[in-house]
Amino acid sequence: MVEPSKVIHIRNVGHEISEHDLHQLVQPFGAVMKVVMLRAKNQALLQMHDVASAVNALQYYTTVQPSIRGRNVYIQFSSHQELTTADQNGQGRNNGDQDSQTNRILLVTVHHLLYPITVEVLHQVFSPYGYVEKIVTFQKAAGFQALIQYEAFQSAVQARTALQGRNIYDGCCQLDVQFSNLTELQVHFNNERSRDFTNPSLPADQKGRSSQGAMQPGYNDSGGLYGIQPGGGRPVAFPQVGGVGLGPIQMGAASSIAAAFGGNLPPGITGTNDRCTLLVSNLNPDKIYEDKLFNLFSIYGNILRIKMLKNKPDHALIQMGDGFQAELAVHFLKGAMLFGKPMDVNFSKHPHITPGTDTHDYSGSTLNRFNRNAAKSYRYCCSPTKMIHISTLPPEVTEDEIVAHVEEHGTVVGSKLFEVNGKKQALVLFDTEEQATEALVCKHATNIDHAVIRISFSQLPSL
Repeated sequence: MVEPSKVIHIRNVGHEISEHDLHQLVQPFGAVMKVVMLRAKNQALLQMHDVASAVNALQYYTTVQPSIRGRNVYIQFSSHQELTTADQNGQGRNNGDQDSQTNRILLVTVHHLLYPITVEVLHQVFSPYGYVEKIVTFQKAAGFQALIQYEAFQSAVQARTALQGRNIYDGCCQLDVQFSNLTELQVHFNNERSRDFTNPSLPADQKGRSSQGAMQPGYNDSGGLYGIQPGGGRPVAFPQVGGVGLGPIQMGAASSIAAAFGGNLPPGITGTNDRCTLLVSNLNPDKIYEDKLFNLFSIYGNILRIKMLKNKPDHALIQMGDGFQAELAVHFLKGAMLFGKPMDVNFSKHPHITPGTDTHDYSGSTLNRFNRNAAKSYRYCCSPTKMIHISTLPPEVTEDEIVAHVEEHGTVVGSKLFEVNGKKQALVLFDTEEQATEALVCKHATNIDHAVIRISFSQLPSL
């Protein structure tokens, strides 16, 4: 039996589970010092402040099945007594609760695949970090995957650091980048599925093979090349990786927005704006701060940074993920009532917000709503309504508990608790749009029975 340790090993950690979710799971038992996500194995390592905190957490979960986002997870003490810098970089022993050792070959899994990913696409994404020797793509149960071999070890380290968790296209094709345990890739054909850049004389495979994953030790082919076939328009040309925006490659959010609204942009939305930073004024300085603004403006796009202006306490700068998202926020929030005052939302003269001690950075926040399934998130874009939609609720929650959680912000006219695909969701109807807005601003990302809830405006006319 493994002796008690302040490091907890968690299994069955799906890609939908974030570090924040893991924090929420054990936070009642003590401070969390470090988290290492072992995405390739659906596992995580979590270091508590001390052994006693970890013991309390495991004792509690021996009688209660731990569950995150409707998925049962399984926890035990790790064989590690503490996590080191090497552990966080993916180094260490391959002993069942530790990631593969760093090397020059990366294993890349692409989640939320809405557009085809070819060797050319991957090469354009990964080549800025060093000379890419070989790429092999294949399909497994985890989804579309690729092995990418660099000439230099350091190039692989830099690529993983820069690209882990980023999107190839805006709002989709999210990268999960881990170190492979292979020592050399075997490439037999140069085509859209595999490429040896050191040997351009290799033949193109004309026999219609779907991948070369089976030719790599430990990997096999099981199915077609893409989990979802591309539809409609083509992605735009790739700008330099790592520019402004959460995704290293922006494909034009207008098409995603148009698709979410039935093929046409909402009235008044041009889709041509390229200004990402907003100036929000006429705020209530006694009741507003950065996280509350994040909760509201994140309905319309990913938030990079927010800065409250010290010399104008009722003003704030908000940098959105791209110009389309900024245009949505201006369109839907200009004049909206918040804490007794109508907000004025305009485009700022500043192209971006300079990072600093007085600036809150949200670029890596797991609470950004457009990191996954952006087309679905755009469907929630609307002006504030009287009704809020609450999701990611705990399975045993009651309607009374939900109402009690939000009723301090206004008069609750009605409520409804229901299930979608076995997961609890709720609608709460307030007397006014301002009351619903205040509830969303104050209660989004708060906890009900250890579950971090998500709140959006509902466009349903009635319960």
